[in-house]
Amino acid sequence: MTWTMKRCFITLAILCLWRVQQLAEACSCSPSHPQQVFCNSDVVIRAKVVGKQEVDVGNDVYGDSIKQLKYDIKQIKMFKGPSNAIEAFYTARSSAMCGVSLETDGRKEYLITGMLEAETGTMRVTLCGLFEPWDNLTATQKMGLTERYQMGCECRITSCSSIPCMINSPSECLWLDWLMEKTENGRQAKNYACIKRSDNSCAWYRGSAEPKKDFMDIEDP
Repeated sequence: MTWTMKRCFITLAILCLWRVQQLAEACSCSPSHPQQVFCNSDVVIRAKVVGKQEVDVGNDVYGDSIKQLKYDIKQIKMFKGPSNAIEAFYTARSSAMCGVSLETDGRKEYLITGMLEAETGTMRVTLCGLFEPWDNLTATQKMGLTERYQMGCECRITSCSSIPCMINSPSECLWLDWLMEKTENGRQAKNYACIKRSDNSCAWYRGSAEPKKDFMDIEDP
């Protein structure tokens, strides 16, 4: 085997390992409070999924066809998004690439969050967003979608998974679900929103009543 051939094999092996590593590391999501996902998403909707098909969305840098899943949906309510209704969203084919898998019989309602492509207005959904069955949401989470979460989008939710836990600014709320319950769907995620107060500081709030301008931290009226 000539040196040129050896170099070709070595280069090919490196490229293969690089692509395998890309696939292995492609889907990595940091734990996020539902309010964070709401604030960071372009679209937040309640919808039924009524169809699914695999579609070709172009080619990658190697010339290989890129296929994704297109989910057809029936929008029930839009909490955040464009003026027009969303009729479909796209996601990767596998969870390894952050693709989501939803039931398509149209019976189950979902809360679905995603991003919009600027040029086409296409909605993209990944595992890093929310795609929760509507009936699994708490009353507080549903209320957060309609009014509470938006009130705290200027706040920062800081997650803590080990002691000591600290915040660096009055505009932060300390999220302890991972530390206290070893889950991102704990008490604070289910029952609290991080809301800005009149002095621009932020604090956790729970309750059906409109929060007072100077409510206390972890207030639960």
